[in-house]
Amino acid sequence: MTFKHIFKAAINWTSNQNQEQLGRKFYSKSHKILIEGKPVLDVSAAKAFKGDPELYNPEDLLLSSLVSCHMMSYLYVCCQNGIEVLEYTDNAEAILEVAPDGSGRFTEVRLYPKVKIANPDQIQGALELHTKANQLCFIANSCNFPVLHNATCETA
Repeated sequence: MTFKHIFKAAINWTSNQNQEQLGRKFYSKSHKILIEGKPVLDVSAAKAFKGDPELYNPEDLLLSSLVSCHMMSYLYVCCQNGIEVLEYTDNAEAILEVAPDGSGRFTEVRLYPKVKIANPDQIQGALELHTKANQLCFIANSCNFPVLHNATCETA
């Protein structure tokens, strides 16, 4: 049986008048993302695309979504397999390619999960479960680029 869930987000942008840079006009990229019942998320373009470098940008948020979803999927499969996870960190990287016409796309994401587990006899199983977590990850399943894993595991 398939379950469907609906997620909603609204955007709010107001012109602060066209700005000018090197004789060309451009619009401010800063805006607000509104999700009912949650704090407002202030967003802009990445600095490379004339955005506010102090704000989150869509590229940050996409990568963050992948990192977060993979971790939650991983914790789920570890729980199913009796592996006690003590710590989980990741320092992920995404590659964005921009074409001469200004279009762009992510071509690859690399996750570097570093996991600490309780039982040293379960290290190999804990490493293998990253594949299962990737298969379950809602966000990774929605991407048209590879999400690769360079996982490490140690014990306390």
